[in-house]
Amino acid sequence: MYMDVSERKRGEDELRRFRTAMDCTDDAIFLVNCTSMRFVELNAAASRMLGYSREELLGMGPCDITAESTWPEMALLYERLMANSGSSLSDEMALIRKDGSQVQVEFHRQALASGPDWIIVAVVRDISERKEAALRLQYQAHHDGLTGLPNRTLFYDTLTRTLHQATQHDWTVAVLFLDLDNFKTVNDTLGHGVGDDLLVQFANRLLGCVRARDTVGRLGGDEFGVILVMQDELNDAAGVAGKIREVLRVPFVLGQHELNVTASIGITMHPLDASQPDELIKYADTAMYRAKQAGRDTFRFFTAQMNVEVLARLDLEKALRRAFENGEFVLHYQPKVALDSGCVAGLEALLRWERPGYGLIGPDMFIASLEETGLILKVGSWVIDEACRQIGQWLRSPVGPMQVSVNVAGRQLAEGDVDGDVIAALERHGVPPELLELELTESSLMVNTERTIKTLKDLKWHGVQISIDDFGTGYSSLAYLRRFPIDKLKIDIAFIREVTSNPDDAAIVQAILGMAHSLKLHVIAEGVETAAQLAFLKRNRCDQVQGYFFSRPLALPELEALLLNARQMQLPAPAILPYRKTLLLVDDDAHVLSSLRRLLRDDGYHILCAGSAAEGFDLLAQHCVQVIICDQRMPDMSGTEFFDRVKEMYQDSFRIVLSGYTDLDSIMKAVNKGAIYRFYTKPWDNAVLRADLREAFRHYGLLHNIDLGDNHCACPAGDRLPETAAQLPETQSRPA
Repeated sequence: MYMDVSERKRGEDELRRFRTAMDCTDDAIFLVNCTSMRFVELNAAASRMLGYSREELLGMGPCDITAESTWPEMALLYERLMANSGSSLSDEMALIRKDGSQVQVEFHRQALASGPDWIIVAVVRDISERKEAALRLQYQAHHDGLTGLPNRTLFYDTLTRTLHQATQHDWTVAVLFLDLDNFKTVNDTLGHGVGDDLLVQFANRLLGCVRARDTVGRLGGDEFGVILVMQDELNDAAGVAGKIREVLRVPFVLGQHELNVTASIGITMHPLDASQPDELIKYADTAMYRAKQAGRDTFRFFTAQMNVEVLARLDLEKALRRAFENGEFVLHYQPKVALDSGCVAGLEALLRWERPGYGLIGPDMFIASLEETGLILKVGSWVIDEACRQIGQWLRSPVGPMQVSVNVAGRQLAEGDVDGDVIAALERHGVPPELLELELTESSLMVNTERTIKTLKDLKWHGVQISIDDFGTGYSSLAYLRRFPIDKLKIDIAFIREVTSNPDDAAIVQAILGMAHSLKLHVIAEGVETAAQLAFLKRNRCDQVQGYFFSRPLALPELEALLLNARQMQLPAPAILPYRKTLLLVDDDAHVLSSLRRLLRDDGYHILCAGSAAEGFDLLAQHCVQVIICDQRMPDMSGTEFFDRVKEMYQDSFRIVLSGYTDLDSIMKAVNKGAIYRFYTKPWDNAVLRADLREAFRHYGLLHNIDLGDNHCACPAGDRLPETAAQLPETQSRPA
């Protein structure tokens, strides 16, 4: 007897082909019997996704791999599919693996009639990576990448929600605005890696000072914010601020460095001070700056007076916008003098505001506001155009070609069209590019670095000069000197102010000059106000100087008068023969100075007298001094302190202390350090003093292989001592 099995074989073949097709896809496929709610077929991808074998899954159903909370919704979905045969529905949910872990999936389901039963075909795709990526993006958009704290956006949103709840429940909310004191110094001296480590550690300590319901956020840079839901109002806020200051008393360990760090904190209250989140943050920021002004490492509550200041700042912003529209901004110009000729080598254009009813206002009163409001983009563009217009006008006048430098703010480089503004202004006014110089601060170069490099290279290609302003106070680095197309460096006034009396400042200036010249960069020293500073800079081959010693910033009529009169700076003369042995006497007692002059006047010395250490430093900068006698007990600086500095700056000089009392401890320390050659007590022995002075000058001559007779120079070629005793012009009086 034969049985026809062809139909069965065809069915089995179709089933094999169906399973093969199912196994060829990476998506999991489940066939569910809606009556039994069991899987009747599935592919290999389904087993891999859930960690079960095929046999295990065929004994299970959808409820075995989903959370119980999803079952009612799944039942409704199946009913909808069966009611609309042939239609498909998609949704996302989590499936439970054999090991208990969850996998996020996307379902595409369709119901098919199979005899009396309905079969749900479910195609399931693993979307875990996509979900995780979306969550990461969401997290990154609302959290600081370094500390993991909420960023400014999330902080603002959280504050908005908290204020809404506070209004409903009659809560008091405090906002704290924190700024690390002197954080920039950490970055500049120890590097940004150490600075980042400090920010992370600070954030962790900050979190330890608040409750779980409070919020800590990083608002940018070294600025942090805290949202406190208060119970005891001011006392709670002050307590948290005090706790923050206390935890900062413990030094931060950053690699091999141990740092003591403080913070300035501003506090504002809702609803006492404001009800809007932006106002609260702004007022807390204002209070923080008041804490800075109070000496740092403290906290301040926002007050009505601060509100007055905020309103004044808003009024200033409005006035600045009107000033730009009404043409109230003007340029003054400060000459730069070449130290090889004493002639004016260029000018710096400096912005001034002729405010009606207020007179002439300097930039320190409004530049910060221009940058905060973004008005610096328009004003900066105007400054470039106005400077080019003036250069073009001088080209067609007796003044002739004159190079002018213009300051460019970091925000102009980051957001403006500096290269477009410059090129358009040069073409519009017919100015050769080499007559325009752009001055940029070190910090401004670090704003959007790649864009800045492209902009500066483009300008450099056109022939515009590039100068770094305030060099040494920002991100001083050989790396950026190599990356940026720089022509000149301007040494900041902070290093020039005490360059003749502070060995560290002197060493920094000498190092900058040496480094710049080796890189073929010109160097300009700004803030030169004394003849001594000028002599020091010329001796160390500085190229140009700028400051009140030659001229303050001038309005156009005064400037043109100076230029047309070809006024020059009288410079220190080069060292020439013959030269006299030079002795410097430093004593605050005029009678002692007079006695010493009388004693030594016939010994052939060129005698200089100073009534203080400061005067002594100035004379050392301007004269070639071999031997110095200094009183130990002076009001501004002791003799040993004076000689400690002199030893660093004028190592070849012979230094003698003269004192009316015996301070053996400090003097012996100075002797041991080599800062003192001899020590005498008052009254001195005239014969011994004169003999020792002759020996000191003789010893100096032997050390330098020169004859220190009356007709020979005391400064051999290449010596680091000052070159001249030429009389220099009087310093101009600088206004307060």
